[in-house]
Amino acid sequence: MNLIPELDYTKYLWYEKGIQSVANVTKLDAEEFLPLAAEIPIVPDIHEFKLEEANKALLLLKQGKIQGAGILRIPA
Repeated sequence: MNLIPELDYTKYLWYEKGIQSVANVTKLDAEEFLPLAAEIPIVPDIHEFKLEEANKALLLLKQGKIQGAGILRIPA
């Protein structure tokens, strides 16, 4: 069983303690969608940022300069 690692909320989330899912899909949704995605093909636009670049990522998001998904990589 994989446990969620403890997180230093003060350091990483500024006292915010809510974690929310970014997608609400069922297994059936995925089973129906993935074959379609392979046919189209869907190519996601992903922008990954290191934790140290969080402020840069937020600024780009605020300015509307991120198209697709912005990912913040938190070291394990």
